[in-house]
Amino acid sequence: MIRKYTTNLRCQGCVDTIRPLLDADKRIRHWSVAVAEPGKPITIDSDSLDQPALSSLFKKAGYEITGEIASASPPVATTDATPLASFYPLLLIVSYIVATVAVVEWSAGAFSATRAMNHFMAGFFLVFSFFKMLDIPAFADSFAMYDIVACRSRVFALAYPFIELALGVAYLANIQPVATNLVTLIVMSVGFVGVAASLVAKRKIRCACLGSVFNLPMTKVTLIEDGLMAGMAATMLFVNHG
Repeated sequence: MIRKYTTNLRCQGCVDTIRPLLDADKRIRHWSVAVAEPGKPITIDSDSLDQPALSSLFKKAGYEITGEIASASPPVATTDATPLASFYPLLLIVSYIVATVAVVEWSAGAFSATRAMNHFMAGFFLVFSFFKMLDIPAFADSFAMYDIVACRSRVFALAYPFIELALGVAYLANIQPVATNLVTLIVMSVGFVGVAASLVAKRKIRCACLGSVFNLPMTKVTLIEDGLMAGMAATMLFVNHG
């Protein structure tokens, strides 16, 4: 279960002070602190650690839990929906992007794998960044639950939708293809590692790929999504600039 609490932490140094206590507690699957937000909220992923127990941990380091933010917690993906129902929005969006790419290739008169991948990645990043931007703080909370960079940097988590938007524009306008593909390869590979670690740990958390609009479960589909994008970026780097 994911819960969110306000604290009297002041800066990243305070977070680093309490980090060893939280990392050592086996009841906590994951945690992150948004030091840039008022109240310096901490997000905790745990089934058994309640507020009094967390307060006790904080007091050992000289800090306090000042309250709970019940309504702001990113919901955990439920297991009562079928996989098809859970992933219908994602499948529908990807189908639209694929169909659009197919129309573009048909209108060009000849199929080009490189051009098709370029347009697919443009559509992917533009559409997915749109959904993340509908509620950026909520996306950042969910993203920090599994991404290995976002869990350490709130700034990166908040900036991620804009990174995707920039990549989408770059692919669409064919701006600096080498740099664009290299950044995509790095970003998606990092995402792949975080998702893989969560799946290995069998954590039932929410996938943030469509922001906070849809409650998508974290499954191998997310892993395939990140791997596919990293693979296409690597392919274009090799084919065009190898």
